[in-house]
Amino acid sequence: MTVTEFTPLASTLGGVLIGVAAVMLMALNGRIAGISGIVGRLLPPYAGADPIGAACIILGLIASPLLYQAATGPVVQTVSDQAGLMAVAGLLVGFGTATGGGCTSGHGVCGIARLSPRSVLATVIFMATGFATVYLMRHVIGG
Repeated sequence: MTVTEFTPLASTLGGVLIGVAAVMLMALNGRIAGISGIVGRLLPPYAGADPIGAACIILGLIASPLLYQAATGPVVQTVSDQAGLMAVAGLLVGFGTATGGGCTSGHGVCGIARLSPRSVLATVIFMATGFATVYLMRHVIGG
């Protein structure tokens, strides 16, 4: 079994940066920092969608690990490198965000902070599904 390294400082700093970014996006643009909604603003119809701002956020998400790697050295990949599996996972995430009315960042970071009951329920479902998936993959299927 792969053991994940405990990194409290890096995790705390990452959480603080996510929180600050979410607050800034809400305060400056009046938008919730949900990645599925941001990606959706890149697609037509564009009326009031701010595709340029959305593209900047997505480019920042892509550039961040590259800049981190340039500053600290190689990044250890902890996700699958199987393209088919990743494509299926991406489609399932897209289906889930469409049916759940948002994604983990929109519900889990912004929705819970706004005390939204719908977001609390959605986040509980996301987390329970994640726990069940890890258990199945590590202890039933993979083990």
